[in-house]
Amino acid sequence: MKALLDTHVFIWAISEPPRLSSRVLELIEDRDNEILVSIASAWEMAIKATTGKLRVSGSAAEFVQRKLVEHRMTLLPIQLSHLTMLEKLPLHHRDPFDRLLIAQCMAEEATLITVDPLLKRYRVKIIS
Repeated sequence: MKALLDTHVFIWAISEPPRLSSRVLELIEDRDNEILVSIASAWEMAIKATTGKLRVSGSAAEFVQRKLVEHRMTLLPIQLSHLTMLEKLPLHHRDPFDRLLIAQCMAEEATLITVDPLLKRYRVKIIS
């Protein structure tokens, strides 16, 4: 399975795993699954670290890179195909980071792992 982690799921997976369901933890830990983290999530984390809403050791970029390696996750860059899909999305949700994650899932044919109920309004497979 190819799965993209929502930003909060990535943060919980690396720092507070008990906040995630056992199903989600099993999916993340299964080496047969390709676990993706969007560069948009890294960007969101950098903003939150700068504003004091998220504490990380060192810079946010270094922190994300270190955690990706430690947890065998892959950073997903933003491609033009993702932006093409983003332009077609209905405005069910106005958060630009979440909308980009939805578009990336659609373009990459990936499952989104999130606990955000608003994202279920889009036509993308979601696991909570």
